[in-house]
Amino acid sequence: MTNNEVHEGVRAFYRRAARTRVSELEADGRWGATRYDNDTLAQAPSAAADLSMGCGNPHAMADLRAGETVLDLGSGAGLDVILSAKRVGPSGTAFGIDFLDEMLELARANAAEAGIGNAEFLHGMIENIPLPDASVDVVISNCVINLAPDKAPVFVEIARVLRPGGRVAIFDVVADNGNNVCANGAHWADCGAGALQRDTYLRLLLAAGLVEPTIEYTHDTGPGRHGAIIRARLP
Repeated sequence: MTNNEVHEGVRAFYRRAARTRVSELEADGRWGATRYDNDTLAQAPSAAADLSMGCGNPHAMADLRAGETVLDLGSGAGLDVILSAKRVGPSGTAFGIDFLDEMLELARANAAEAGIGNAEFLHGMIENIPLPDASVDVVISNCVINLAPDKAPVFVEIARVLRPGGRVAIFDVVADNGNNVCANGAHWADCGAGALQRDTYLRLLLAAGLVEPTIEYTHDTGPGRHGAIIRARLP
């Protein structure tokens, strides 16, 4: 598949998701809001949780502090942005980026319902983040980077927008070394076909200029692949 074909397949899958609920899709307990405790979910509108298709809870792993600027790559219906905005407080800012207008509309509505005034949702690609250099303290993402057909530019962009000392706290699907995941690229969005192998993930983080990368598996998502928390920082 070409990069454009992958992008169009992912768009179609998530556009359908924006018009329904995850419970009506081919999702199960490995995904979505099941990775959040009830107290956390109570901080956001149910509509945001209903459309959560992540594989973890990145804002809880990011050690967010008051006044920080946080960026969520692939923010969907806004759950992690809303939670992050509350964590950084009114002196901080939470940005979300998504390439679907349908998701951005939902996210803005959910943030308004939650009374969030320090969140901003941007239209764009994670391979070309619409923010200035050195403008973000923390980058989070929830099961999105595996969807990109070319991962290297994503990590380069993460390093570009981070301030010196900035942090990365990403949940993503990671494949065992030597595992080609699922052979059918047509299901890139729903079977993890785009998951990087562990060693490749670490290599690309380092090549982008990020340091001290770690990958910690949290649960299995299928044969030879895992939900994982990925951490790194910019020197």
